[in-house]
Parts: sequence; C-alpha cells; structure tokens
Amino acid sequence: MAALVLGLVLFLGLHSTRIFAEGWRTQTMESFGEKEYKLLYSVLSVAGFALLVWGYGLARHNPVILWNQPPVWTRHLASLLTLAAFVLLVAAYVPGNAIKAKARHPMILGVKVWALAHLISNNTLADLLLFGSFLVWAVLDYRAARRRERTLATVIDAGPLSRTILTVVVGVVAWAVFAMWAHRVLIGVSPLGR
Repeated sequence: MAALVLGLVLFLGLHSTRIFAEGWRTQTMESFGEKEYKLLYSVLSVAGFALLVWGYGLARHNPVILWNQPPVWTRHLASLLTLAAFVLLVAAYVPGNAIKAKARHPMILGVKVWALAHLISNNTLADLLLFGSFLVWAVLDYRAARRRERTLATVIDAGPLSRTILTVVVGVVAWAVFAMWAHRVLIGVSPLGR
C-alpha cells in the first residue's frame, strides 16, 4: 500500500501545483526554463504514475475489503459513467466541439466521472485510496481552473456540429475497445462481466 500512496502523492502532488502553488510554479518555470521545467515535470509524473499503478497492482493481491461486494447494478452504472468519461476525455482534444465549450474543462470532468464510477463499483481500501484521491483532486482542480478562466475571461468556440459528432463517436469507440478488451488485458478485470 505504501507504493500506491507514494505514487499518488507524487503524481497528484505534481498535478496540484496550479491548485495550491500557482506562484511557485511560475517562479520555478522561470528559473529552470520552460522546457526544462516541463521535462522534469513529465519525468516525475511518469514515475509517480508508474509507482501508483504498481502499488495498486500489489494492493490487489492482498485486498483490504471495506464493505460487502457492491451490487451488480453498480457495475452497470459504472460502465455508463465511464462511457461519459471517455467522451469527455476525447472532447478535451478535439478542437471546436460543443462539449468542450459547455464543460470548459472536459478532461477534469472526465476524471471526476471515472473516479466516481470506480468508487461506487469497488470495495477495497486500495480502490478508495486511488479513486477517492483522484476524485478529490479533480474537484479541486476543476474549481481552480474555473477560477483562472474567470480571471482571464476565456471564451471557447462551440464550432461546427460535425466536431461534436466526431467527439462522441471517437469517445464511444474508445470506450467500447477499452471496456470489451483493453480493461481486461491491462487491469485483469472485465467491466462488462465477460
């Protein structure tokens, strides 16, 4: 469990600088140089992510059960929520789509939805630590991002309907591939119960 906690602290800690230490982040970037800062940030982020994935895998070998197995319907709800999370994730990268214009920060919202989906359908201490931490982080990060956005008066163009349709189609296809194949291969669990 220590590796999972250390990975979460490193990964989410780095990703929290804009929430808690915007001034420090700006000063550090200026003193290191933007490229150097981003390189170090990326290397440490990958290390933190690898550590939390490894730690979560280790914790799953000897799980600490917190409550009875959630009902089957929570797994179905989680699948629907992760479908929405995939569409939100894609919306962050497709320029000029209405989902991004409305949600403002679709990737962060996608993380919120993904974390909530996994919290309701799992029952171990490792699940609570991993998904609970990401949910709390996403709530705080979304609030900070909206605050920055109001200060800058950012406007996001909704673009043509075709971009929004493309966003939804790519998100649904990515979710289907992950739910029907990749989740089992990478995580060892089939979310659709196959």
